[in-house]
Amino acid sequence: MKLIACVNHVPDTAAKINVAAGGTSIDKNGVNFVINPYDEFAVEECLRLKEKNGGEVVAVSVGSDAHKETLRKALAMGADKAVLLKTDDDRDSFGIASALAGYIKEQSPDLVLFGKQSVDGDDAAVGGMVAELLGLPSVTVVVGLAIDGSSVTAEREIEGGKETVKASLPCVITAQKGLNEPRYPSLKGIMGAKSKPIEERPAATVPARVQVVGMKKPAAKAAGKIVGTDATAVPELVRLLHEEAKVI
Repeated sequence: MKLIACVNHVPDTAAKINVAAGGTSIDKNGVNFVINPYDEFAVEECLRLKEKNGGEVVAVSVGSDAHKETLRKALAMGADKAVLLKTDDDRDSFGIASALAGYIKEQSPDLVLFGKQSVDGDDAAVGGMVAELLGLPSVTVVVGLAIDGSSVTAEREIEGGKETVKASLPCVITAQKGLNEPRYPSLKGIMGAKSKPIEERPAATVPARVQVVGMKKPAAKAAGKIVGTDATAVPELVRLLHEEAKVI
């Protein structure tokens, strides 16, 4: 099987994020970047499928040289090859999806896996866009996956439960937490990843369809208000919840 895991290089979710001068991007100074957590499930599932069925795992990312750090994490986990579709532009989801779709179409893989969303943009759009651009079936928020010949059976999360669907190969899957438990790279894997080459290709250029016009931090929370310490405060509390908070 030929398996492609699409990975992104994102700020650590524990990092403190500030808005950069200009107000349309984040200030990257002092921010630790990591492989997108959901993409680790995608890489792990590719590795498990390879171990079961044989084949090759290719990790692909769209971005600047900084993305090589994340690609090396995928190599250290066990990916056979890493490809950087290089661009220094901050692309919208469609621009990223277009670059990925162009590369994936050339490779004709059996299965393409993404994390269900990237924790920076958080819009869960790229996987579905790639499937649409390639004309492939897609299954999102997958927590269980089985391959039988040329068909895929996937269990996916839906509101209030789970849904089991079938699709034919090739297809696109977006991985949710619970699909697997990503492995820790071994010392041998980490050392080997440092010397493995990362193939570089220019990312296909497409006009942006979304423009960031401004970023700002959420307003600071207002100080708490104590309206009383016993049952006599209940009428005032109800009034405030109704008139000020407007939650009842």
